[in-house]
Amino acid sequence: MSQLNKVRWAVIGLGWFGEVHADNLAEMPEIELAALCTRRPERLNEVGDRLGVKRRYTDYHELLEDPEIDVVSITTHINDHRDIAIDALRSGKHVLLEKPMAPTLADCEQIMEAAQTADGFFMVGHICRFDPRVTIAKQAIEEGRIGNIISMYARRNLSKAIGEMVLDDISALMGDGIHDADLMLWFSQAKVSTVYAQEVHPGKNKYPDAGWSIARLDNGAVAVVESVWHLPETTPYTIDARMEIIGTEGALYINCGEAGLAIHDTQGVKLPDTMYWPRPFGSYFGILQAELRYFANCVRRGEAPQRITPAESCAAVAWMAAATESARTGSVITF
Repeated sequence: MSQLNKVRWAVIGLGWFGEVHADNLAEMPEIELAALCTRRPERLNEVGDRLGVKRRYTDYHELLEDPEIDVVSITTHINDHRDIAIDALRSGKHVLLEKPMAPTLADCEQIMEAAQTADGFFMVGHICRFDPRVTIAKQAIEEGRIGNIISMYARRNLSKAIGEMVLDDISALMGDGIHDADLMLWFSQAKVSTVYAQEVHPGKNKYPDAGWSIARLDNGAVAVVESVWHLPETTPYTIDARMEIIGTEGALYINCGEAGLAIHDTQGVKLPDTMYWPRPFGSYFGILQAELRYFANCVRRGEAPQRITPAESCAAVAWMAAATESARTGSVITF
């Protein structure tokens, strides 16, 4: 770390969310955004110039050799996650890998093997675990306020305009359904026994626009995940995300879609993000910064992250990968 005890951070991958990472890191006083990396020189200079970052790389291997970097965010295409994460862990860097960990269970297991012997810490960025609405629900479950969980249902739906930008890279279930799969396993502390899923593909992109997955957990509970990236383009939601958890003694209802603000102007009604990475008056705050700050504090204190473990992240991938296979074959997948 730097003499000022700032964690020196680099971002590998400057797509839309990589830029969001970089923008937030650049505004956090306890972090130094020290380097950027993308294979596209024009994009590298665009973001680097705007944020005043001098260290710029088009080859991530060269970045990993830089001794002035403590932490890397890996915000690349999911198919690149395995190799970059393993190389970063072997280089001794601390690694924050954006979810999903990797496209397959086998890839995830290779990353976890590298993390077990690495000098640096490793965490997958499941941002919803840092959402106060979610963490308060988790606390209520642990306090026994709803008894034993018997049923969970979640939806996480986006407009087709967003879907058309993303669905050549990842399916709706793997891209967003994985959030709720992870939360359901976290809430229940159970494992998946069987998975059945169906997907629909009305759009022209590579991956299906919508999917539903139902899982039977080993504690007897049923868990249903809905992810549809085909809402009308005029939908007011930034994201329509809700979850219902029913137990033997009560229930919980989490609404992450309506974040407390509706703006009605000549363009219609919009419900903007007020929680994840809003930027009122030009300054970011929110849940993404909470996640980044948590990992930075782990590095600063020398304490391995506990909010989410690699095995937990791997379990969510396993569920969504099984859902993809079930939708393809029409079969129930047994774990």
